Amino acid sequence: MTGRPALGPRPSAAATDVLTFGETMAALRADDPLIMGGPLRLSVAGAESNVAIGLARLGHRASWAGLTGTDEFGRLVRRTLRAEGVDLTHAGVTDAGPTGLVVFEPRVADRVRVSYYRGGSAGSRLAPDHLRAALSAGARIVHLTGVTAALGDGPRRAVETAARRAAEQGALVCLDVNHRARLWSREEAAEALRPLVRHVDVLIASEDELPLAAPAGAAGEDAQAAALLAQGVTEVIVKRGGAGAGAFTAQGCVSLPAVAVPVRDTVGAGDAFVAGYLSAVLDGEPLEARLERAVTTGAFAVASRGDWEGLPSRDELGLLRTAPESALR
Repeated sequence: MTGRPALGPRPSAAATDVLTFGETMAALRADDPLIMGGPLRLSVAGAESNVAIGLARLGHRASWAGLTGTDEFGRLVRRTLRAEGVDLTHAGVTDAGPTGLVVFEPRVADRVRVSYYRGGSAGSRLAPDHLRAALSAGARIVHLTGVTAALGDGPRRAVETAARRAAEQGALVCLDVNHRARLWSREEAAEALRPLVRHVDVLIASEDELPLAAPAGAAGEDAQAAALLAQGVTEVIVKRGGAGAGAFTAQGCVSLPAVAVPVRDTVGAGDAFVAGYLSAVLDGEPLEARLERAVTTGAFAVASRGDWEGLPSRDELGLLRTAPESALR
């Protein structure tokens, strides 16, 4: 296998530690099935902004360069991200479409039904030009997801441009496949994401998402990871939910179990995992320590309600290693 040199923290002179962008929506959460009526809790949600919030809480400089509408939902998004310490210097506002909306509805047991209202939204208007200033300012890491690429031609081209520019500038490029079946098919996702791999340093995917980035001829997790490493990816990180996570590199594979916690809400766990992993990369931690921080932040997410609300600050990272039902005095 061949690949880029082992990961390490990029030069700190960049304007931000991590630059990301995408669609952040107003989020409504129901306690019961929608057909039963009842109250809805209003917050915000978005894969990339969840990662940015997680990184900001861990003490890193995180920048989000997405688009919101001129409406009150857009103001809520911007206010929330600013309150969480996320830099919005290069975020945009447009009157070409409303801020998107997502509704989370508990259906049965721990299954949550997600409904999107994002057709023609502000976030779907994102184009490469919106990212010019943010990319020119520089970042140590540029974090991309398949969610943004699924929103339309403009967002897809923005992801392609960001991946290429970031690689040219020497930034570490992280791609979370993050497939959303309600946004595009597996075939469409694979067609868009496979060409990006040549620019990617860290590729993150769940077990069922890995084939969407790996070459079509690769069968099985080991072969898919090997093929991605051969294309130049430095680390292939596989999220395994309650079974933990694994990391494939040219030196072999490392696996860690999940942190055992009561599960309250699995939405946002993957984004929390990414935030923990990138935080440890920025800190210059070795591979196993990066995985450990990732499974820890992922556990915080599933043990709390909401996409990002339960994510830890740096001094809270050890909380889940204390005895259950402990009083923190």
